[in-house]
Amino acid sequence: MRLDKLLADMQIGSRSEVKTYIRQKKVTIDGSTDVRANQEVNPVVQTVCYLGKPLKYREFEYYMLYKPKGCVTARSDAVHATVMDYIDSNRKNLSPVGRLDLDTEGLLLITNDGALSHDLLSPAKHVKKTYEAMIDGHVTDADAEAFRQGLDIGDDTLTRPAELEILSANEQSFIRVTITEGRFHQVKRMFQAVGKEVVYLKRISMGNLLLDETLKPGEYRELKEEEIRALKNREDSYCSHLTV
Repeated sequence: MRLDKLLADMQIGSRSEVKTYIRQKKVTIDGSTDVRANQEVNPVVQTVCYLGKPLKYREFEYYMLYKPKGCVTARSDAVHATVMDYIDSNRKNLSPVGRLDLDTEGLLLITNDGALSHDLLSPAKHVKKTYEAMIDGHVTDADAEAFRQGLDIGDDTLTRPAELEILSANEQSFIRVTITEGRFHQVKRMFQAVGKEVVYLKRISMGNLLLDETLKPGEYRELKEEEIRALKNREDSYCSHLTV
């Protein structure tokens, strides 16, 4: 790719700004300052530096964020902090994959890989998403059966079959639920449909990507190569056992 495009993609500056930096000899390729803005460069095999610092370039970046409560899943917001405020990256085209509510925490994938984002969010793929939740009310086996059958949450169609696992049940119940859709406030609305309220919600997986247990709310890390491969090469047949 062109050197000026590479530098702009890395947010070193605008295309016009990086051309100035190049003229000022602030940019080197393999140690040489004899470079041009329109010069073709391969950042995989050549070392490009700005102010002496090597630039680590990859076409796509993938981050696992433990989204905390109180921030919105958006690139910008006039009122609240956003999930992007937690990611320290030079890339300006990173975006969250999907959405978690303001008061929901847990796994959120951040990437600039548009094809993967589209694949994970496609309604036709029925990608599973698993949550842990505290429920105000005694969750029963009848509720689990209702989740398996599909619920009327006020939309045109019933929800797709979902798997509800009761981890503890009392006046407040702790559960794990797996859905294969992404409707607005879906988990909360499903429990409202059986007369109960969600008081705490945390997403622990999306597809075959699991929330890293070592991360604390607000922390993130880059995805490992095997995690990226697994997301791209996953089989969506895992939701077949939920069909009725």
